[in-house]
Amino acid sequence: MNETPILNEHNKQEHPPMHTAEHILNGTMVKTFGCNRAKSAHIERKKSKCDYDFPRALTQQEIQDLEDKVNAIIAQNLPVTMEFAEQNDVADRFDLNRLPDGASQMVRIVHIGDYDQCLCVGTHVENTSQIGHFRISSTRYQDDTLRIVFRLDENKE
Repeated sequence: MNETPILNEHNKQEHPPMHTAEHILNGTMVKTFGCNRAKSAHIERKKSKCDYDFPRALTQQEIQDLEDKVNAIIAQNLPVTMEFAEQNDVADRFDLNRLPDGASQMVRIVHIGDYDQCLCVGTHVENTSQIGHFRISSTRYQDDTLRIVFRLDENKE
């Protein structure tokens, strides 16, 4: 494909390290607990949060294990790459119901090595080595929703 794909405009410029960490957190939640990716996320430079449909609160050990797993993936220095595809070609791999109304037929898939892949139009780092240290600062469980608040202790270059 030599032409530049036409994608939906994105209404926000995320902090690339934090946004990429959010992808890794989502992939880890899915792999560890069998839940869906976050139903909502608020990604900022200083702290971010993800809300999951989840049946219970996490234990302190689960929180520590989750943080350790995310940091282990970050430490693998995985490449972050993009793939473009038509919606109908990836409908069996992704939940297209999460796309906004009127979404373009062309979608972008963000890959974090072989660890995670998802549809996304946001900004990301080129390699997980650019993320820094992931830290869960708090969790809260209310009304079948688990909120995870996290921060990054970024690499100092």
